[in-house]
Amino acid sequence: MNIRKVVIPVAGWGTRSLPATKNIPKEMLPVYNKPVVQYVVEEAMRSGIGDVVFVTNRDKKIIEDHFDYNLQLESVLERAGKIEMLRQVREVAEMVNIISIRQKQQLGLGHAVLCARDVVRDESFAVMVGDDLMFGMTPGIKQLIDVAASERLPVIGVMEVPADKVNRYGIISGEEFAPGIFKVNKLVEKPKLGEAPSRLAIVGRYVLTPDIFRCLEQMKPGHGGEIQLTDALQMLADDRGLLAVKIRGMRFDAGDWAEYLTANIYFALQDEELRDELVRQLKPLLPYSGT
Repeated sequence: MNIRKVVIPVAGWGTRSLPATKNIPKEMLPVYNKPVVQYVVEEAMRSGIGDVVFVTNRDKKIIEDHFDYNLQLESVLERAGKIEMLRQVREVAEMVNIISIRQKQQLGLGHAVLCARDVVRDESFAVMVGDDLMFGMTPGIKQLIDVAASERLPVIGVMEVPADKVNRYGIISGEEFAPGIFKVNKLVEKPKLGEAPSRLAIVGRYVLTPDIFRCLEQMKPGHGGEIQLTDALQMLADDRGLLAVKIRGMRFDAGDWAEYLTANIYFALQDEELRDELVRQLKPLLPYSGT
């Protein structure tokens, strides 16, 4: 199973991040020194994926522009002798091949994936949600690609979440047949507290086979009046089988303010030139725990 394309839905309004996202796409909010979406694209690139399919809308052209050359800026940097900055700017434009398609109606994640059908065609492909940041020794989506290739089945990424947060996610139940790998039996979109089949939450990483489009075409609007990818995945699980991989590494939900701000601090602390001064300035802001 050779995964060459990733679909990244970026057409949503980002209402969880208002008012910051009133005029700026949530995917372009900065985490340390890069926009959120660049981390996602870099994860795909490190996993061997060369084609990025953005499912976007008419107000988010800035996302595509970020991965293009900016000749005027490059000229300014070159004249100023800022060669390292020039290298970084050009490197972003040369990461991957960008393909953009429009989601003309906001009908949910399942509908966004369906919009990519004519670009993906009969290939297996990855899906990465544009505001889920994942970091580890092995990129999150690469962990799924490896299992999909060995088992020749579609794979979704999961992580364990607290019991009081299961109603924010799609939740799975399944049988663990290898360490961290589950045969999925049931998927439930945003179950009520106390009714979730497990605490294994779907966290925005998927490797799918092209028959997911047939499943999506048959879906009627589900939770929230949207075409839910979770419902189509249940059909796929029933028809041919579906696996879930417990992703190893750290995850930040950039649509959650606490996690978004934590991600900024986490990446800033990786900068050796910034770390000591950042820690010095943060210490007076932290309440004394008494321990």
